[in-house]
Amino acid sequence: MVCDTGALLALLDRDERQHAALLRLYRAHRAGWVLPAAILPEVDYLVAAHLGGQAQDAWLADLAQSAFSVDWGGDEDLARAGELHRQYRDLQMGWVDALVMACAERLGAGAIATLDLRHFGSVRLAGAPRLLPRDG
Repeated sequence: MVCDTGALLALLDRDERQHAALLRLYRAHRAGWVLPAAILPEVDYLVAAHLGGQAQDAWLADLAQSAFSVDWGGDEDLARAGELHRQYRDLQMGWVDALVMACAERLGAGAIATLDLRHFGSVRLAGAPRLLPRDG
């Protein structure tokens, strides 16, 4: 399962409305959670800004202890993200979302953990990955 920024933030934030659902998903598929490298700076910034230094320290420790797999992508992801960005320009989708989608396609992911149904729910991806927790 490929994870986007919002889903990971909800997993890390106990006060987030979808926290319990994402925690269940994580516990059920712990070894299968893949974080595209493109989301790491966003997550780090948002955790520090909204959850504080202790949460940021815990998040960084989780990364260092391989609580998640990180996919570093490649040129093919950049090219595919550019295609998606142009094809769905009217959605005003960000580059990071397009890279998450490209990663999911390349990996043949069966699911994407996301709360961003506006973007992820509007784009047709190869393999038609489920959007979790929505399609749970």
